[in-house]
Amino acid sequence: MALLHPSSTEAMRSEVDLWTLPSTVGNIERTRQQACKPTAGYTQSNTMTFHVPGTNALIDAAHNMLHIVAEVVKADVDVTIGNTVVSQSSLTYPYRAHIEALLGYDRSAKESHMTMRGWFKDTAGHMDDFAGDKNEGLAARRKLVKNSPKFLLPNTDLTIKLTRSADAFALMSTNKNEKIIIHDATLFFRKVELSPSLNLAHAQALEHAPARYPLTRTNVKTITIPAGLRDKTIANLHIGQIPKRIVVGFVSNIAFNGSYHHNPFNYQNFDLNYMVLYVDTEQIPAVPLTPDFSKGTYMQAYNTLFCGTGIHWKDEGNNISYDEYGNGYTLYAFDLTPDLSSHEAHWNLQKQGVVRLDVRFRAELPIAVNCVVYSEFDNLVEISKDRHVVVDYNV
Repeated sequence: MALLHPSSTEAMRSEVDLWTLPSTVGNIERTRQQACKPTAGYTQSNTMTFHVPGTNALIDAAHNMLHIVAEVVKADVDVTIGNTVVSQSSLTYPYRAHIEALLGYDRSAKESHMTMRGWFKDTAGHMDDFAGDKNEGLAARRKLVKNSPKFLLPNTDLTIKLTRSADAFALMSTNKNEKIIIHDATLFFRKVELSPSLNLAHAQALEHAPARYPLTRTNVKTITIPAGLRDKTIANLHIGQIPKRIVVGFVSNIAFNGSYHHNPFNYQNFDLNYMVLYVDTEQIPAVPLTPDFSKGTYMQAYNTLFCGTGIHWKDEGNNISYDEYGNGYTLYAFDLTPDLSSHEAHWNLQKQGVVRLDVRFRAELPIAVNCVVYSEFDNLVEISKDRHVVVDYNV
């Protein structure tokens, strides 16, 4: 194992640091919100590009907000800093966004500010109810027509390109002719003005070393499991850098490819009765998951949602009940860090190796299934004084 970067110093857990006081911020003079319109032709296109030119102010990219006058689901998001693509998704971006929202926010958030993003919880057991009113989340949506917290250096361009999902993926309806029409779109972003002394300090520091942006890189892979199988080994799930967290779920292949009659975020249990990860030769968890969904006994699997996301033993939650977990919210979360700290800000020694996933089902799969694997990695983006951008991973 090795340090992710030579300049990363040894950390002390906050629990044993008994003398440090909170710091005081006095070098930010003003933060203001600005708006940016996409390039022309976006209403008739499947892509939408926002270009934020660099100025003397810094950009707080962690608090960007997108306002769209339409009902829309993004299929892909590419982020470019300067001329370097730092985040490029496959067409699995909706699963990344959904899993992060589903497991990263509690009930109060999901029932308040997240409704502005179109978040309304689907009713467990009725995920594919598109015609009736049993799926309360779908009915509510019909009424609506992080990675790095550091500021982006001044005079650095930021480009965000969005690609829409197919209408059949984004919509559930009895009418297969329904379409998504975008009437207007605006990207709201924050610009931050620093004190002259801090601007000078930044310029002097850049003469000696690039600005460094630790980030949580995410990756979503999907593996199709054909109908008729009872077990599947997904070898070489990851080769090279070992992720700090993995979340696994299963959806029907029909829903994954887009269907007006199927919810693409219906994470079914498919009567899975065995799951284990291998990081090289280490088995995670030490005792494989062996749920029995037919009997309603899946506590060990349900508990991964809390142990694997860092909210176990805390006054936090994800608004997924035990019964809901087995009826459309069946996800399995695994923390792969040595100190079980994938949710915390500090780095761990970077490990290289191979990750494998073994799963079994109680009966032969009646339909083709897509295994969705969401992974998180600690990585680094560096920007030089000449605004040259370097990443320590392959995009």
